[in-house]
Amino acid sequence: MSSDPQFRRLALSSLMLGFVGPTPPDWLLAGLADGLGGVVLFGSNLGDGRDVRRLTDQLRAAAGHEIVISLDEEGGDVTRLDTQRGSTSPGAAALGHLDDPAVTEAVYAEIGLRLAEAGIDMNLAPVADVNCDPLNPVIGLRSFSADPQVAARHVAAAVRGLQSSGVAACVKHFPGHGATRADSHHGVAILERSRAEIEAVELEPFRAAIAAGALSIMTGHLIVPALDELVATVSPAITTGILREELGFDGTIFTDALEMKAISATIGMVEGFVEALVAGADSIETGALDYPELLEEIPAAVQRAVESGRLSEERLRDAAERTARLTGRRRPAAAVAASGGSRLATAAVDSLEIIGDLPLLERPLVVECATPAGMASGPLPWSLARPLAELLPGTEELRIENAPDIAAILRRAEGRGLVVLIRDPERVAWQRPLIDAIQRHPSAVIVDAGWPAELNSSTPVIRTRGIAPGLLAAAASVIANPISASATARTQENYA
Repeated sequence: MSSDPQFRRLALSSLMLGFVGPTPPDWLLAGLADGLGGVVLFGSNLGDGRDVRRLTDQLRAAAGHEIVISLDEEGGDVTRLDTQRGSTSPGAAALGHLDDPAVTEAVYAEIGLRLAEAGIDMNLAPVADVNCDPLNPVIGLRSFSADPQVAARHVAAAVRGLQSSGVAACVKHFPGHGATRADSHHGVAILERSRAEIEAVELEPFRAAIAAGALSIMTGHLIVPALDELVATVSPAITTGILREELGFDGTIFTDALEMKAISATIGMVEGFVEALVAGADSIETGALDYPELLEEIPAAVQRAVESGRLSEERLRDAAERTARLTGRRRPAAAVAASGGSRLATAAVDSLEIIGDLPLLERPLVVECATPAGMASGPLPWSLARPLAELLPGTEELRIENAPDIAAILRRAEGRGLVVLIRDPERVAWQRPLIDAIQRHPSAVIVDAGWPAELNSSTPVIRTRGIAPGLLAAAASVIANPISASATARTQENYA
């Protein structure tokens, strides 16, 4: 068996590698010819996102057979197709607040259509995490809601929308990353919840995804003491025992990226691959960096695991078969049901939450708090000032990245309107003094573009739940044409 090249292909068939830059390196193309299961694409690979099909065709030609090509296109703040201009779609939190599953399904159908036309097999979305903790550093706006029932119905709608195009949904991050205070990109996240809480909250959206026919579910790099002492990615009790056996999921189990510190800084990427297979995962990915050494190290480690009895050849073949199920499902554009493109602009406007009566603004100064980008999204282009300047002459932009000179800002805003865009002041505390100070300004508006914050401010607030261009353009439109919050706003208690 050790000299059989078919075994090497079998071992590689569950590995999904990324790479850096727009041109696939020779080692990756050779790996595809040797049986590599697929490729995960990132923003650095895709440029402006308009010519992805040429790249996916090149990857398939190198393989000589169907492979799984995937990416993270969640919409909103996490996009790969639109990293240079911002997503055309509202994000999950905005859609959850709107709470119209038909709109969510249409938006994800539009995403699926774009991916199918680009030659993508699987979208690493939607996020099924219930964002119970506003201090969560990695989920936030990627979640549909803090309410498990709201999250569940929108996860199901997103699955239906994506898969209407033949693009597989990969629902993440099982068993639930929403109540954690750590980012598993940087270390092990711990879900400190009881088994009863997990059953009632975290698992509910995953049950809905399975009922909706989700083809894949991604396990997260988190420890759940109520379920097992091992990281979920490498836990047989969680991956096989709960997801496969208790919830009855028969699709493909994907893992989060091996180089995330929760794995790479503990058991290591190669051992993580083997242990994930043993636990019951079928496809194991890396992220956006080059790892050519894995093409040799992983088959060797898998071979050792099989020869020692840790991993059965049956389990290895089962993983390969389940991975192969994700290929070749893309449908031509004509076969895709009506897309959600025409609904995107109205969905963005309808998803806004307005608290208080918006004042009439003249020549507004727009202060944009440029808080650090998340690991999942990376830096994205965004501006509230630009769309507002098209509607209100004299608009000026001031972007700040740390504790501002509040007195100078208030002096600069004298005799004019003041708009302050904030994001997650619970986690980025330097924004708080500014939020408090602008209550002294007679004509000010706060635009909260993060997970909704408790502000205790008398200043009117527009909650966008994201910095996607459509959401900020929608906010600009209501700032330029203020209306009574009582006519349009949803109550604060209903926010997603």
